[in-house]
Amino acid sequence: MSKLLVTGGAGYIGSHTVVELIEAGYDVVVYDNLSNSFRVSLDQVTQITGKQVTFVLGDICDLNALNTLFSAHAFDAVIHFAGLKAVGESVERPLKYYENNVCGSLQLFKAMSDNNVKTIVFSSSATVYGDPVELPLNEKMPTGVPKNPYGMSKLMIENILADLYRADNQWRIARLRYFNPVGAHPSGLIGENPVGIPNNLMPLITQTALGELEKLLVFGGDYPTSDGSGVRDYIHVVDLAKGHLAALERLKQHSGMITTNLGTGEGYTVLQMIEAFERVNNVKVPYQIVDRRPGDVAACYADTRYAKELLGWVAELGISDMCRDSFNMQIMKPNGYTALVVE
Repeated sequence: MSKLLVTGGAGYIGSHTVVELIEAGYDVVVYDNLSNSFRVSLDQVTQITGKQVTFVLGDICDLNALNTLFSAHAFDAVIHFAGLKAVGESVERPLKYYENNVCGSLQLFKAMSDNNVKTIVFSSSATVYGDPVELPLNEKMPTGVPKNPYGMSKLMIENILADLYRADNQWRIARLRYFNPVGAHPSGLIGENPVGIPNNLMPLITQTALGELEKLLVFGGDYPTSDGSGVRDYIHVVDLAKGHLAALERLKQHSGMITTNLGTGEGYTVLQMIEAFERVNNVKVPYQIVDRRPGDVAACYADTRYAKELLGWVAELGISDMCRDSFNMQIMKPNGYTALVVE
């Protein structure tokens, strides 16, 4: 298994995974519509790895383009990141999320099937568990009712993949339910670089620390947690990328469908993350607690034992690494990738 298609590979998690794949000896083709990413991120990947990345501009909703892509390359497997991922936006624009994430994935799976490529690592989410009734979350727990269309779209895709495997057990499928990716590559060359106003916590913290935002809004101060702010399992993006590589290696050795969490098993509140960021980077992050955000849950963190047993994978980087690497990338690229784009 040597040639891989990575959908959404120019994005945050995708670009870090492309680094790990190239360094492991894989030949990678990135397919991305650049709706929330930059082509230049792959030039940064080339700087890190010393290898040129093949890039194809395209949309997963375009079946003709996908078939052309599969005809041009003899792919052994697909790692599927492409999808919209902002929880708040999904509540406001549910049809956009179902059309892009679910319908786009259907087109991708159809192209894979038609071209006899039946190995896939899918970027799912812990949101498929719904509002946790017990913590930590483990893979034997039933999926619940996700509290937002983003999570529901991930659960729908998981179910489609399960049906595919039931219909044809030649498929090799990994469904990776990950928690809250943060951090950046230690080089500072790639990291989280959202288009427009960030939706995730860490880029909001870094931009506030640099004075680009007046203050950080903390959504909810009355959750049943240690300090009232929401608890999440934050995982370093490099650890997460290595989890995809471990899943791919597992699929090479074993047929079937696997489903596992990728997290650290540690839950931190938003206020604890702010405190850690201030301490590690010796900066201040002004914040204001506001009303809860629709679609959010109070607490969510992983049971990680199955990932260790199944994949031989554990997260190795801690909260200090996450805060340090995130700020390092923001300092090195205060304007993100946009400053590197030549018009």
